[in-house]
Parts: sequence; C-alpha cells; structure tokens
Amino acid sequence: MDRQEIIATLKNIIADYLKTKGLELVDLIYRYEGRDLVLRILADRPEGGITLDECALLNTEISRILDEQSIIQQSYLLEVSSPGVDRPLTTRGDFLRCLNRRARLFLLESIKGKWEIDGLVSKVDENSVYLDSEGEVFQVPLAKIRKAKQIIGGV
Repeated sequence: MDRQEIIATLKNIIADYLKTKGLELVDLIYRYEGRDLVLRILADRPEGGITLDECALLNTEISRILDEQSIIQQSYLLEVSSPGVDRPLTTRGDFLRCLNRRARLFLLESIKGKWEIDGLVSKVDENSVYLDSEGEVFQVPLAKIRKAKQIIGGV
C-alpha cells in the first residue's frame, strides 16, 4: 500500500471504531517527525468534550486494533488526544456546531478579494458556510476552505 492508501484505510478503521464509542475522528496525522513515524489521532464527542482518561483508553484499544490489522508495517508512535479548544473546523457538522460563533477561514482562492475572513457563522447549508464579517455576508463554499477555526475570546 502507498502512503495515501494507508491513510485512507486508517481513517476508515479508526472512524468506524470511534463511532461505536459515540466519538468522532476529528483529524488523523500520519507523518515522520525526525526518524519516528507518528500516527496522531484527534478524537472528540460530536458535542465536544473528551477526557484524558478516555484518550488513554482509546490509545490502548486503537493500538491493539492496528496491531491485529497489520496496516503499518514498521514501528510507530501512536498519540490519541482531544483537539482542544482550538479544534479545526473541517466538516459541515463542525460549522453547524459553530453557528452564531466567530470563526476565521483561510481560503484556497479569494472571495470578494479576501483570502482570510473573520466573522460570525450565520448560516450553514449543504455546501457553504455564511460568514457575517463587519456587516457583509460572505458565502464560502466548503470546498474553497483551506483551514478554519473558531475564534475563542477576543472582541
């Protein structure tokens, strides 16, 4: 299997397993850090809030599952953690949880001359997020968002 196939397989297996626990896969990072291969998994409840003890248990259980499946053919470090308050917004569901809250979007292409937009998430439909930025509403297709996060605190 090539790298992309390994990542896709890992995402499917881990997301399916997390679903059985009432959790969701927020992100999966598979990369070398120095000489070490690191598999970093961010897991959370759909409504948010996962404990350190739950992460430790998931680490043990996911490690066992991956060892049984023999997907990664070399030694690796497995880290399971919460995405924390700076959780990335990647799916429609993430943006729905962020309704009426402030977010910052970094775009793949400019919209109305902007590559980065801060504003209040006023609406989410099937394919777009609507951001009210200083009284101007931006309709941003999900496919054009490079990165997004909720703005915590501040004005």
